[in-house]
Amino acid sequence: MSALELFNRGDHRCLMFFDLSGASGEAVQANQFLLIDHGDGAVIDPGGNLAYNELYLALTRHCTPSHIAAVLASHADPDIIASLDRWMTGTQATVYISRLWERFAPHFCKPGKTEGRIVGIPDEGTHISIGRCDLVALPAHFMHAEGNFQFWDPVSRILFSGDLGVSLGGSPSTFIESLDEALPRMEPFHRRYMVSNKILRLWARMVRTLPIEMIVPQHGSPLRGAAVHEFIAWIEGLQVGIDLMSERNYTVPG
Repeated sequence: MSALELFNRGDHRCLMFFDLSGASGEAVQANQFLLIDHGDGAVIDPGGNLAYNELYLALTRHCTPSHIAAVLASHADPDIIASLDRWMTGTQATVYISRLWERFAPHFCKPGKTEGRIVGIPDEGTHISIGRCDLVALPAHFMHAEGNFQFWDPVSRILFSGDLGVSLGGSPSTFIESLDEALPRMEPFHRRYMVSNKILRLWARMVRTLPIEMIVPQHGSPLRGAAVHEFIAWIEGLQVGIDLMSERNYTVPG
């Protein structure tokens, strides 16, 4: 499994794993992330069983499994957290996920494996301590899940954005530095998977209060440089989801 180092300050590192194997093109490409601060680690959106074996081995090159303190899930889709049963066996990590999904996540596991190990994130978000760093769980509801969070790292200033900022096709290891070239790979996904322009405007207003150096989605390429602010401006004005729906989308099939 290939890894891309997003940030390295010695005592604080962020890595992205992106080379899903074993799917032969039948599964959507997905990124998984490891954040390490002063020896303690958090796995962000660890993925499904297709990725688990290689991901776990790759992580051990950077962080001892006993030091993985947290599994952070932006939402409860299979490509986010279907491998949860195996993470509950391979680590002592606490799982952080929206309160909406905390009683659904155990369905990925054998009975009793998650008991006492799931923390439900309240709708307004929270701070999550990893090592000496406080990650911020930011509300990202309806982008695209009902209970949805993004994770902002104040040290690297990376926003782990889940399904917002996704680009399909292209190389995940190639940074998007100018939005124009990536829009054809981004626009169809966002128009279908985001709920409404109102939600996107509220999100844009929130994230403009933060210093963000990089937006790293769960599928496709990271955004950095000018592309970060270009993306926020573009998504703020995009008509999506229910903005585009009409009676023709709700008719009985002929």
